Amino acid sequence: MMNQQNKPKRITRDLNGVVLLNKDLGLSSNRALQQVKYLFQAAKAGHTGSLDPLATGVLPLCFGEATKFSSYLLDADKTYRVTAQLGVVTTTSDREGEVVATLPVPDFSTAKILETVAGFIGASKQIPSMYSALKHNGQPLYKLARQGIELDRPARDIFVHKYELLAQTADTLTFEIECSKGTYIRNLIEDLGAKLGCGAHVKDLQRTRAGRFKIEDSITIDQLIANNDRDSLILPVLCLLDTLPKMQLSKVESEHVRHGRKIQAPVTHVAGDFCLLSDTEQFLGIGQVLNDGTLSPSRMAKFII
Repeated sequence: MMNQQNKPKRITRDLNGVVLLNKDLGLSSNRALQQVKYLFQAAKAGHTGSLDPLATGVLPLCFGEATKFSSYLLDADKTYRVTAQLGVVTTTSDREGEVVATLPVPDFSTAKILETVAGFIGASKQIPSMYSALKHNGQPLYKLARQGIELDRPARDIFVHKYELLAQTADTLTFEIECSKGTYIRNLIEDLGAKLGCGAHVKDLQRTRAGRFKIEDSITIDQLIANNDRDSLILPVLCLLDTLPKMQLSKVESEHVRHGRKIQAPVTHVAGDFCLLSDTEQFLGIGQVLNDGTLSPSRMAKFII
């Protein structure tokens, strides 16, 4: 029998780009990432914001140099389709938690629902759930919560752009919610249940959009397994940076910034971050125009891609 020391080393490839995954129900984001990384034989990979095992939907995965620029997608707005189960409160604010209260559900009018959710639209502060993936001293909060440990969590600024009612039954409500980064949908549903006076938790959750990426453009792991031309599904690194203005540099300017040297910005630009392109329109990295009109390379790709 071959022991662990003699086991052949797995062959990996230096891939760069983004795969738009439609995460399956029951998979953790990290487990989904490892499966896709294995399928592509990618040497380096990371995801752009986790989804709970309960949640399905858009999970962009980054390979190689794309991992350097994933923060721009982490900062992007997200859209979710969520079904709230009324009348039942759980420890985790979703259907995987233990039931802590069961309350009668009144016959709410649609007008009452719309009036209540309107109060959540706009800027507010939200205290993250103890069952979130946020970390305390390197330990995810949900692991501490399962040990019965409760910690103070600072409130975070969030913004809800849309809270639209899609469907209503006697004890469920389905919404489309568009919100800023760092917004916990479970908290929104829990707070909605509290305002309605009957309690609520998340029954089903699907992320339908992350930044520019939509669920209809994503692919499941089973579809990846069946695809014999997977590499054609890898999107360029540049797709992560749609929100940044682009700046094209000459060949000489490109060489300077690639080696970490400041240059004079080629034309007049306002101060801020720019996506830098070579003279042949290949991606170089991110540069920052300073108030004095110079361009400083801030996050560069290892090579032109």
